[in-house]
Amino acid sequence: MLPLVGQPPPERADAARNRQKIVEVAARMVAEHGAEDLSLDEVARVAGVGVGTVYRRFGDRAGLIYALIDERERRFQQAFFAGPPPLGPGAPAAERISAFLDALVDRIVAQQSLFVLLAKGAKLSGGPYRVHHVHLATLLAQARGHSRDAAFLADALLAPVDACLIAHQREERGMTVEEIKSGLTALAAAVIQAPGR
Repeated sequence: MLPLVGQPPPERADAARNRQKIVEVAARMVAEHGAEDLSLDEVARVAGVGVGTVYRRFGDRAGLIYALIDERERRFQQAFFAGPPPLGPGAPAAERISAFLDALVDRIVAQQSLFVLLAKGAKLSGGPYRVHHVHLATLLAQARGHSRDAAFLADALLAPVDACLIAHQREERGMTVEEIKSGLTALAAAVIQAPGR
């Protein structure tokens, strides 16, 4: 299902209806009860479809969670690949990095409970992370004038945009989203200005 760049494969009409029904039910259940106890069996029951249908379509709970974040992630990727500057092309790389990190924090916060679940069991090589990493590494190489350490620095800048860390900062430290973004902006500026080896 993810990464999300490109168009989804075509589906039969009945499969598309079932998928949409399952995703809508799961989204409603997450909104009402949180994501921690999301159960494929319960989603199937409430959606009025067979449990096998849910498992065939999504595979496991992580697959369903990816489906829940899918549409917003597609819009987000469209914005940073082709939207207006500074998030999209047309602004200097340093400005785009700051805009991207700000928008990524907003993206995580918007579906924080789902991203926390993914963070607990996800591999960094998959899902949206891979697309975010390639995009940020490309911008870092442009901003710094070389690509020798861009992959490492992209990992370093993405590490603080972790759903579990953002949840901790907001809930335990009382930080606002704007304070988190401000810290990321300062970190990105230091990384961009630091001399390369």
